[in-house]
Amino acid sequence: MNNLLVLQSDFGLVDGAVSAMIGVALEESPTLKIHHLTHDITPYNIFEGSYRLFQTVAYWPEGTTFVSVVDPGVGSKRKSVVAKTSKNQYIVTPDNGTLSFIKKHVGIVAIREISEVKNRRKNTEHSYTFHGRDVYAYTGAKLASGHISFEEVGPELSVEGIVEIPVVETRLAENFVGGAIDILDVRFGSLWTSITREEFCTLEPNFGDRFEVTIYNNDMLVYQNQVTYGKSFADVRIGQPILYINSLYRVGLAINQGSFAKAYNVGVGAQWHIEIKRIEN
Repeated sequence: MNNLLVLQSDFGLVDGAVSAMIGVALEESPTLKIHHLTHDITPYNIFEGSYRLFQTVAYWPEGTTFVSVVDPGVGSKRKSVVAKTSKNQYIVTPDNGTLSFIKKHVGIVAIREISEVKNRRKNTEHSYTFHGRDVYAYTGAKLASGHISFEEVGPELSVEGIVEIPVVETRLAENFVGGAIDILDVRFGSLWTSITREEFCTLEPNFGDRFEVTIYNNDMLVYQNQVTYGKSFADVRIGQPILYINSLYRVGLAINQGSFAKAYNVGVGAQWHIEIKRIEN
């Protein structure tokens, strides 16, 4: 444990929920260094919460504790857990799919169910709707501060039994690669796809090459055009689309100094399919 606690939720900052979580953590250990990943996850969107953890966790030091609360099933029979990653970091979260991207792309070496007898804030047992404060922030603070060990969280569970969100598998064929639009680079409206750099490289791309890009929402055609592959946005004129490799080594699709998502009303999720084809001269 390194005294670092990183919080993520879908609570927003318009009321006192996040502040209450911070207060509970500091009450447990006033010397904690508390940081925020984001509290603007789309409400109830477990996939998005899982992806933002994947986007972030690898860049924090060994021993960091993350608390992620995107919990539409709060108060139900879903488990509350702490996962230990291959980098010896800890993620405190409901076992509802939030750990999917971490398990697949980072690695989870062990997982324990939170024992609410020992690791729940006192005098909260008759409230069933704010586990983010009463269980997750509290347990996360105890873990980050070293007041409990990982073994003291609760009984060990099977890593293979973690609840996982279904993902779209990449489709590869000659001169073709297909996947899903996983998420947005929200502020700039760029599309981040599920297609990895390695998968895209099966098309043998060179900077400056043009590819036919097609986007479907389920079976409805939303976008089809020829798009240049470049290193960065400035490789095309302002207002022009570009294919690029993003910071997570996934294929991105953007408009230079514009929002692709807004320009073409593109969303995210398994129903949003993208196909990239090499253009034969």
